[in-house]
Amino acid sequence: MTSKNTAQTRTRLLLALWNLGGTQQEVNKRQLHDRIVSKNQKVADYQGIFEELQNQGAIAISKKGYSLTSGKGLEVLGEGLRSSDFKFEGTIVGTWAANALVKWISQIDVAVNGADVPVNGKSAIAELSKGITSYDEFKSVALEVYDKLNYEYNFNNLVPIYRIRRGIGDRVSRTEFNDWLLEMQEKDVLQLMAGEMRDITPDKRDDSITIPGGGLRYYTKLLNS
Repeated sequence: MTSKNTAQTRTRLLLALWNLGGTQQEVNKRQLHDRIVSKNQKVADYQGIFEELQNQGAIAISKKGYSLTSGKGLEVLGEGLRSSDFKFEGTIVGTWAANALVKWISQIDVAVNGADVPVNGKSAIAELSKGITSYDEFKSVALEVYDKLNYEYNFNNLVPIYRIRRGIGDRVSRTEFNDWLLEMQEKDVLQLMAGEMRDITPDKRDDSITIPGGGLRYYTKLLNS
């Protein structure tokens, strides 16, 4: 691959991973490979790109799948999509790619396009990916993630806690996430609910929350103000 083709492939890979929900959960390797590897290619052709993105901190790779880091990953993807060299090869663009671009423009592009504009001395991307340092800031971000997930996945106002935790990512520690989410319940902002989770896995259970003396809670429900 030429450097230009590599850059285009890298951006297409990140776009596919983002569109498959890679910022909120790990995407199965086969699922991503089926999306990006064309008939005349092999997964091995992408190995160097996967390693490069991992070394950049844009993606995380496990034995089972890939995930897109909310800060660096979105920054690299945004830069790639804004590059004058980016284009889709061939005469037919896959439906997934067209839909992914529409989704990106409607949900993300406003923030990412402002990445070159300083905000209090930092880029917009830096502001979006910086650590959360207070309850009020956490509350604002958590409610924003709640609303986004509830709208996108039609959760009917019962948003999985593990999804919110992963949506916020490493902007907050696990302990602070637990403490501040419990505080939101104490202040009647939302209610933490048990219920059943049919597709529960050990990692989803770990990313849920345990109420002191009350067991596991899997869902959040926003309370009326």
